[in-house]
Amino acid sequence: MNKKILSGLITASLLSATLAAPAIAHQQGDIIVRAGAIMVAPNESSENVGGAFGEFTVSDNTQLGLNFTYMATDNIGIELVAATPFSHDVGLDSLGGDIAEVHHLPPTLLAQYYFGNSGSKFRPYVGAGLNYTVFYDTKFNENGASKGLTDLDLSNSLGFAAQVGMDYKINEKWLVNASVMYADISTDVTFKLNGADVKAKTDIDPLVYMVSVGYVF
Repeated sequence: MNKKILSGLITASLLSATLAAPAIAHQQGDIIVRAGAIMVAPNESSENVGGAFGEFTVSDNTQLGLNFTYMATDNIGIELVAATPFSHDVGLDSLGGDIAEVHHLPPTLLAQYYFGNSGSKFRPYVGAGLNYTVFYDTKFNENGASKGLTDLDLSNSLGFAAQVGMDYKINEKWLVNASVMYADISTDVTFKLNGADVKAKTDIDPLVYMVSVGYVF
């Protein structure tokens, strides 16, 4: 009898502790801040530059990534993706490789749907929204300048973005995250070649990979 009573008390205590423990959840009203490594991997294509030099190549780049999510409901989030400025080497194989360096900031706003329920530790999600990419500090390097290239400029871009990702809650406040995003980035590249104007429409269309740690407020 004593064993049965003791077993019942232990069971009741465990149940009570479970009910009293903070929920490990994404809940309506939560604000989630994530920080980690974010890599932009361009899938570039362009017109035949100047009609004779082939297509541009664009290097990958990794920076500090930040995103901020507001849970409008237990399953719907609004996320702003940001990062420290990206830097890419731009090349033309016909001109001996890298010819320029460009910088950009690509803030992205997404509406997300989180699968599962508010008590789930593992929350996969999908998102869709808009990306706005601002190009700045665009310049030809020594190799490009030696080929008679000057006055480089890239137009800003507004395009569609799509995302898949997952959060795994470590405890009530902390989580780990991984995501992949596609961004539709198109720009008009203009410059001068030995004084003559050249323009080439270029699609960068990167995949953006991010791994991060998050905190829930």
